[in-house]
Amino acid sequence: MHLNFYFLRQLAQALKTKLVGMQVVTAFSQNKAELILGFARGEEELYIRAQLGPHFTSLSFPTEFKRARANTIELLQEMQGQTVEDVVQHQNERSFYFILTGGYLLLFKMFGNRSNIVLYQNGEAIKLFLKKFPADAGLDPLQMDRPLQQNFAAFAAAEGNLRKVYPTFGDVPALYLEERGYSQAALEEKWELVQSMLDVLEAPEAYYIIRLQDKLRLSLLPLGEVVYTFQDPLEAANQYTRLYLSETGFRRQYEQAKQQLERKVHVTKTVMEQSEEKLQELRHNRSYSQTADVIMANLTNIPPRATEVELYDFYTDQNRRYTLKQNETPQKYAERLYRKAKNQHLEVKQLEEKVERKLEELIVLEDALQALSEVENYKQLKVFLKEYNHLLGSKQQEQVQIPFRVFESEGFKILVGKSSQNNDELTQRHTYKEDMWLHAKDVSGSHVVIKYQAGKTIPNTVLEKAAQLAAYYSKRKTDSLCPVIYTPKKWVRKPKGAPAGAVVVEREKVLLVKPENPFAKV
Repeated sequence: MHLNFYFLRQLAQALKTKLVGMQVVTAFSQNKAELILGFARGEEELYIRAQLGPHFTSLSFPTEFKRARANTIELLQEMQGQTVEDVVQHQNERSFYFILTGGYLLLFKMFGNRSNIVLYQNGEAIKLFLKKFPADAGLDPLQMDRPLQQNFAAFAAAEGNLRKVYPTFGDVPALYLEERGYSQAALEEKWELVQSMLDVLEAPEAYYIIRLQDKLRLSLLPLGEVVYTFQDPLEAANQYTRLYLSETGFRRQYEQAKQQLERKVHVTKTVMEQSEEKLQELRHNRSYSQTADVIMANLTNIPPRATEVELYDFYTDQNRRYTLKQNETPQKYAERLYRKAKNQHLEVKQLEEKVERKLEELIVLEDALQALSEVENYKQLKVFLKEYNHLLGSKQQEQVQIPFRVFESEGFKILVGKSSQNNDELTQRHTYKEDMWLHAKDVSGSHVVIKYQAGKTIPNTVLEKAAQLAAYYSKRKTDSLCPVIYTPKKWVRKPKGAPAGAVVVEREKVLLVKPENPFAKV
């Protein structure tokens, strides 16, 4: 209702009390679709900040305003030095105007995303703040009142249709009436409900910032969840504008960060899946080197210039048909296959490295999404955006830096710190209370974390492999057996002032394992 006729009428009355007798001292803009008007009387100052953007329109009234040194432009200079003589609200219309000395008049047309401010002199429009609405130059502020028949006869003729009789109500008053059974009431009862509500709208006891249908609204009626209550319409408008911009800014930046991270997770998963499919294809296809071995072992059994031959494949223990080139000797063919096998081996190695790298990136991105899900306000979001800026930047900044080792077993990701500082980062930033935390008992070593998966219990085989890694990356690496403690991360805390990597474990279990890297390639 911050642009509703009934609120604007209260606003105009409050402005009249403050502005009459004050002088226009400045009018400037330093943001798109924003006009700042400054008024003064002696040492008393008042500013009107009109934000007339396509997505949000509001008026707020700071008592002081610090003008930027750059990117600012002076506007409506003709009225500067003039004094406000009156503030007039149009009847049944979302607009009002200031009468100034010198024959000037300043119109505030508050029509949502078609709002504008127009300066007149001697009845002629001389300046439009937003020039994208040229038709506003044809408005006559002295002829914008909208008389409406709002008696019981008109109400009855319209059969209680609020839009026909009270088009200025808007959605909040309509919802207010619905909560009081308006639709089911008889005509006379509807009339009484409307008159009772009008008493409040025309002389509100307070101004409310409410949350209605998950949106922040300014209201003259206590509807939905009342967040704040004010006695002054100017203060209510100020706080509503501040809260709305803060909340919508938070939501916009939150959703933008979430979408960026989800997009990167999707791309990373797609690349990883494609690489894994290619790896499976290369690993399951018959190796070029095996075919070359069979050809070389049967050189004397292949007729000259043969294009097809059946040979015994000692890898599969069965005969197999091979296609040859007529103009290429079997030996040359085998040499070509060996070269292909070498390239295939390099491709497999590169794909394995790519899959491992994408897995590491995926873990960091999923951790960032988890951290974002715990953000509840703008202050926390600012901290998040600063910490995870490297994941949300341009393409040049998108390379994810992984400070720890990453392994995977039975679908569970296992992270291993590389140093004391990495251990801190792993445990404090990339680990959550449900994750399983492991460490070699009573000696220095890497922090190891098994990432939690909702609805799944960590298998003993995965726990044992993670414990082996914790033992392997510790001072007990050369022992025959090593005790490893494990516990959910919620029982691990870092004391204030403790050195890097140092933590306190409040509850623990112990697993005895052989120190080794179970993922090492043989």
